Amino acid sequence: LAFFCYCAIEATVGLWGGSYLVKVQGFSPEKAAQWVAVYYFGITFGRFLSGFLMMCFSTQGMIRVGQSLIVLGALVLILAGASLSPIGLFLIGLGCAPIFPSLLHETPLNFGAQYSQSVMGVQMAFAYVGTTLMPPLFGVLATYIGYQLLPWFVVVILAVMVVMIESLRRQVPH
Repeated sequence: LAFFCYCAIEATVGLWGGSYLVKVQGFSPEKAAQWVAVYYFGITFGRFLSGFLMMCFSTQGMIRVGQSLIVLGALVLILAGASLSPIGLFLIGLGCAPIFPSLLHETPLNFGAQYSQSVMGVQMAFAYVGTTLMPPLFGVLATYIGYQLLPWFVVVILAVMVVMIESLRRQVPH
């Protein structure tokens, strides 16, 4: 479920972030597209940076830093005006960066090396299901509730991810 949630966040923000900026924050479609590109830059730059930060942090620490940045980005979207919304998207992207690779790195520790290949197959399946199902679900919800739902959607999905990861962490002695 952690992989499902992670991919749900990454794909939903990437696909609906521009609509959020246009419909909620009043950006032109051209500017919104530019700022969504900054979201993807946040993921790219964050993955590059994560490689170096792994020398200082554990994978658990990297996951928690990423989750914290996602929350911060969502709060910026919720609380700040249009001028800071692009920063919120960048922070969400930056926060997404270390989570997926760190979760994969922990698989042998969490499930045992002998099962890790099989478990990674299940993790990838759930990741693809999250990527496939959640952006359209958000689109339906946004149609009825409004696009201002995006940061709240991110927070709820992130909360489920945090619960899943932390409950696994409590069950597996490291």
